[in-house]
Amino acid sequence: MTTQYLSAVPKLDLADFTNGTESQKMQFVSSLGKAYEDIGFVAIRNHGVDNNLLKELYNQVQAFFELPVETKLQYDDSDGGGQRGYTGFGKEHAKNSNAGDLKEFWHFGQWVEDGDKLKDYYPQNKYVNEIPSFNTVGKDIYRALEATGIQMLRAIALYLNQPENYFDDKVHNGNSILRPIHYPPINAEPNGSIRAGEHEDINLITLLVGASADGLEVLSRQGIYVGVTEVEDHIIVNVGDMLQRLTNDRLRSTTHRVVNPPREQWHLPRYSIPFFMHPRPEVSLACLESCISQDNPKKYEDCTAIEFLHERLREIGLMK
Repeated sequence: MTTQYLSAVPKLDLADFTNGTESQKMQFVSSLGKAYEDIGFVAIRNHGVDNNLLKELYNQVQAFFELPVETKLQYDDSDGGGQRGYTGFGKEHAKNSNAGDLKEFWHFGQWVEDGDKLKDYYPQNKYVNEIPSFNTVGKDIYRALEATGIQMLRAIALYLNQPENYFDDKVHNGNSILRPIHYPPINAEPNGSIRAGEHEDINLITLLVGASADGLEVLSRQGIYVGVTEVEDHIIVNVGDMLQRLTNDRLRSTTHRVVNPPREQWHLPRYSIPFFMHPRPEVSLACLESCISQDNPKKYEDCTAIEFLHERLREIGLMK
């Protein structure tokens, strides 16, 4: 497949939804829905996440991944399916591929602080003793992106002719993941591996704050990969498989990948920080009745979010 290096990702202003007139709000809903039906990705400005905090997180993330391997391995969570803490280089692979991705990453998970029973269900976050600010800044960004994600889901709910707060209780203390990723310099011929093989995200929506280098490519509906360069002061937000399933393919999860840079840039690392927004584990992913019709019959068996998550984690090599 060929790649076009032209940005085809629509740009929207979240302030139109959160603080605009009723007309601006509904125009945002309409534009968002169309973008998700057409390509599955949008770039959002005025997203409410402080840029200085984002820069500080990138500093902390770089400091963590520069720690010695033996130090990072103290925070390994292989036995827990990589739900929290550190996952080493090459362990994850795309679905239907055995080639390990050229990356290592960290997982921050949900902090349950209101007495919810899920506190005992979720594994605890791991705290990096060597870099205390890594923990505090990570939590601050997690909360900020979670709040932005809720606003995006409210707009999606309206587009689907559901009540605006339809998703609110479904994502309260949801099983969301903040994943700082490090793609190290490429020191030898990759032998078919790329930084992240083509895949679709598992969750409802993903919020991606600007990466430190290009490489993200999105597969258009015409079968052409479109290179997405960093959009300053924007967050990229895309549809995941859970939302595709819930909407019976009305909103479709888009295939994407992170390709290797040109050989002359192999010596450069890449950092990226996606926030994977998940519902609570018990939430049903049964197709919405409003998305089922004679022309679009029900495509998926009913299942819960946690059942679907575990199935996908096994497929990508993070759970046995």
